[in-house]
Amino acid sequence: MPDSTSQPPFPHNTPWENGWNPDSSRPPGTRRLWLAGALALTTIALCVTAIVVTDRHPDAASHTKRADPTSPDGAGGPGLLSFASPSKKGTPTPDEHTPASATASGPTASTAASDHSATPSTKAPAPPKSTSTHGSSTGSSGSSGSSGSSSTARTSVRSVNYPDRYWQVSGDYVKLNPVTSAAARAAATFTLVKGLANSSCYSFTTAAGTYLRHRDFILRAERNDGSALFTQDATFCPRTSSYSGAVMLESVNYPGRYLRHQNFQLKLDRYQNSTQYRSDSAFRLVDGLN
Repeated sequence: MPDSTSQPPFPHNTPWENGWNPDSSRPPGTRRLWLAGALALTTIALCVTAIVVTDRHPDAASHTKRADPTSPDGAGGPGLLSFASPSKKGTPTPDEHTPASATASGPTASTAASDHSATPSTKAPAPPKSTSTHGSSTGSSGSSGSSGSSSTARTSVRSVNYPDRYWQVSGDYVKLNPVTSAAARAAATFTLVKGLANSSCYSFTTAAGTYLRHRDFILRAERNDGSALFTQDATFCPRTSSYSGAVMLESVNYPGRYLRHQNFQLKLDRYQNSTQYRSDSAFRLVDGLN
């Protein structure tokens, strides 16, 4: 009986069950080495990128700090949340609809705030203030007595650019009208007194016992209600006019606003550096017509 040699179940020349032969031309594990090398290179590249980005952040923050030294330290740092500083209580933002008189305390302040809808503006470019309080041909500036209570000469107010027209109470308002009758002359005659809010300024009273005051920036005749707001609204300070013998009348509580006529209505208007404004706001205080 001949000797038999056992054969391996899978000889090298037997194809795999899936139909392809293993590649014996390269060492085993080469694919894994390539994958491991690619992964290592990717990891190194990511680390280098992270280091570069991290180094740049402090530099950017330092540039921001130099550009804005008021910003708090660490406000621009990575990963930190910054919050705006809370505003201090009791320091309201200036509001164009809050008059200066509203800053007073007590019941008077609430009355003042309710009667006005606009705030006194900051001092606008304006004519130089006159050191003299005259401007009237009647010499009425030499009045004496307590503030707002001592009367002077009877006075009428004549327009510079409409010399045939005078301040005249028409209804509750003051308009620039021609004087054509005895009633018109009476309505255009006032008593000049020391300013209710400032004795170096003027207030105007009528024969009916009312005062000329601005409300909603319109000049009108109203009775004194005794409030601090009324005394300020009824006080006007004479300023130098570019027209000889004339004055401009500036509001005491709205500095930078002057009485001027527009469409023959007397109103309080912000100063404008124009010939039209200067002529509309220039008035001569003359002897009373009545």
